[in-house]
Amino acid sequence: MRLLILLTFFTVSLFAQLSDYDIKHAVVKIYTSSKKASYRKPWLSTTERSSGSGAYIGKELILTNAHVVSNSTYLEVQKYGSARRYVAKVVAVSHQLDLALIRVEKSEFYSDIKALEIGELPYSEEKILVYGYPMGGKTLSVTSGVVSRIEHQSYVHSNEKFLSLQVDAAINPGNSGGPAISKGKIVGVVMQGITMSQNIGYLVPTVMIKHFLKDWEDGKIDGVPSLHILSSKIEDAASKEYYGLKESQSGIIVNRVMPLGNSYGYLKEDDIILAIDGVKIEDDATVMFRKDEYTSAKYITDLHQFGESVTLKVLRNKKLVELKIPLKHKNSTVWLVKSYQYDKDPSYFIYGGYIFSPLVENLISSGKHKNCQFINLLQKFATKKKQEQVVLLGVLPDRSNRGNQNLYNYLPVKLNGKEIVDFKDFYTRIIAIKDGFIRLVDAQNQKVIIKVSKAKESQKRILKIYNIQYDKSADLRALEEKKQ
Repeated sequence: MRLLILLTFFTVSLFAQLSDYDIKHAVVKIYTSSKKASYRKPWLSTTERSSGSGAYIGKELILTNAHVVSNSTYLEVQKYGSARRYVAKVVAVSHQLDLALIRVEKSEFYSDIKALEIGELPYSEEKILVYGYPMGGKTLSVTSGVVSRIEHQSYVHSNEKFLSLQVDAAINPGNSGGPAISKGKIVGVVMQGITMSQNIGYLVPTVMIKHFLKDWEDGKIDGVPSLHILSSKIEDAASKEYYGLKESQSGIIVNRVMPLGNSYGYLKEDDIILAIDGVKIEDDATVMFRKDEYTSAKYITDLHQFGESVTLKVLRNKKLVELKIPLKHKNSTVWLVKSYQYDKDPSYFIYGGYIFSPLVENLISSGKHKNCQFINLLQKFATKKKQEQVVLLGVLPDRSNRGNQNLYNYLPVKLNGKEIVDFKDFYTRIIAIKDGFIRLVDAQNQKVIIKVSKAKESQKRILKIYNIQYDKSADLRALEEKKQ
């Protein structure tokens, strides 16, 4: 089975050496100590050590992958020709694009290195050199190859699709974050490879690197906007005739519009999007981004920053309309199950031994106790009435919760007869109940009853028995402090 893997090398050391003096001194090795949270037991975490690569791009900034520095607790950077490691910190990160900027705290680090320039999007078959510190040695490694493909691929770190470069240069764990160089300039950043394959690797291309750097100009990262629709190709002649498309017309059909997304109130089901920002959408749902080169139609929207608008040419009920859609809603708000979390601890609270948490992708991808409900919920849209799914992870056995100790992965939709909006709403309502019973109901009408007095009486005892310091996560503790 072929699997995409992140190319961070989890061990100890690696190092530098190359022919071109300026380039090899601009490529650095990054040592990361990070905290790995347990989403099954969210009060626990472990530590990991890993290494990756990066490139100095000027203004005391080093460009690397987000996955090289995500969840980091301590960073060090080492440059070519030096045994010294310098302490560094993350200054900007886009987990969507798997890109990050870090800065070494001491300015002397930059005294003898020149910045690498960000180049243009390379062409297919263009020769490249990949620099980095992969496994198998301690010095700087350089491998050569060509750009094999330019098209949208899934970025493993975020599980979202963006333009990427496929290359045949050998890349291995530890290469992550290193630059690919063509004509003396950076044309991509190494991000992932494919196991069980011969020299297939992927780079974040310069067009997405430049999007990231422009996004950060105001000091914060907003991300890459989306239309927030589900769509499909419309290639067959019968469908084209039914919807009134001329022979020369092509596009994508809108199947669903996300209620909290950017297109809600603008696009409708069965709208045919013919063009985005004047760029024609082809029969296979692609657009031409350069002469004779095509990729996913979402590429045109990907180029925008949050706060901008995108213009659509739409065929609606066999009539042409033009829509201007503002891009203001983030991807994190539109799905019922929130996407992968990084650089933050899981939210949770324990009530009488019952462990509650919001359902996030990290939780679905970890542990043994997966179920079909979790997978199905990945396709559910958030609405104003239901913005987040709460999950009962499990129960810490105690005499107060006898009979319910085998519960896990329970997904309540109602609390005491009222719909649950999100995790914060759920938590606030639970702690406001002073006596009586808590009645949870899931989508299959399975009920869980908790007696409030027993839960409160057992709370301290349970935390002590299981050696748990806090009954709730730091974000909920901060919420309580604000109320006081």
